[in-house]
Amino acid sequence: MEKVLLTGAGGFIGSHLAEALVQKGAQVKAFVRYNSRGDVGLLRLLPADILKNIEIVSGDITDPDAVRKAVHACDTIFHLGALIAIPYSYLHPYQVVQTNVVGTLNVLLAAREENVSRVIHTSTSEVYGTARTVPISEDHPLQGQSPYSASKIGADKLAESFYCAYGLPAVTVRPFNTFGPRQSARAVIPTIITQALSRSEIRIGSLDTRRDFTYVADTVAGFIRAAEVSGVEGQVFNLGTGRDVLIGEILDIIVEDVVKFKNLPIRPNVVTETQRIRPEKSEVMRLISDNRKARQILGWQPEVSLEEGLSRTVRWIDQHMDAFKPGVYEV
Repeated sequence: MEKVLLTGAGGFIGSHLAEALVQKGAQVKAFVRYNSRGDVGLLRLLPADILKNIEIVSGDITDPDAVRKAVHACDTIFHLGALIAIPYSYLHPYQVVQTNVVGTLNVLLAAREENVSRVIHTSTSEVYGTARTVPISEDHPLQGQSPYSASKIGADKLAESFYCAYGLPAVTVRPFNTFGPRQSARAVIPTIITQALSRSEIRIGSLDTRRDFTYVADTVAGFIRAAEVSGVEGQVFNLGTGRDVLIGEILDIIVEDVVKFKNLPIRPNVVTETQRIRPEKSEVMRLISDNRKARQILGWQPEVSLEEGLSRTVRWIDQHMDAFKPGVYEV
């Protein structure tokens, strides 16, 4: 990984991955979506000595020329650029497909033209839909239960097709629910934490779904292993802990930690808001990974426990509450 292009570098996982790659000595080129403010997203939160070693390139992933220029002279591509909010995909499915499917096609075409050594394509556990069998292995059927998951299935299949048709050295990593510092309140864990830290009431959607939560440092380690291990081109790897937890249980763990951490006199009340609940047929009730393939082939395994990861996240959010709007439903 001498010179690395990272799409989606300004996002939650992308910013952590960029930081880790610099620390490993890679030359990192960060592709971020252009805006007139020069906003580099969450890369702005990186330590100055890390950020100064990252080359920032602005553009739009749906622009093939911008993507091709960004890919030029890069050895490895980590493709994380995507629109990932499921509620947003209900409102604007066209934009989600353009970004996630056409954007991925642009990355793959540029990678083929530039003869890159490897593309690490980012999937999501949402492509599995509600589990038919558990734990979920990489062979589980793909089910498009939201426009977002359908767009990621399309992107995954494009990566697969470029490997099969052109021999493009692509590897797909499929993170389950990643959490940790810098994550936005669009996700359930920051939604709970920000309200538990600042309000007497927690407004949330369904408490009955089950998810496999992975701390962001472990997810990043999986990405890097997918780039480093030889002979894995064309394969898909789940990155999850193999433990699923009810959202209601996550809420209890967070509240207990916050009560102790802030020495609160009472626990906040919990209120279910219907606007936060997915349409019935679109809701994914249970996600739990079978991570044996990543363990055996990539030599990867999660190191940070759920409880420890949540505690770290609570303390980080407590120091950055000005970046959040507790209680506001983030689509």
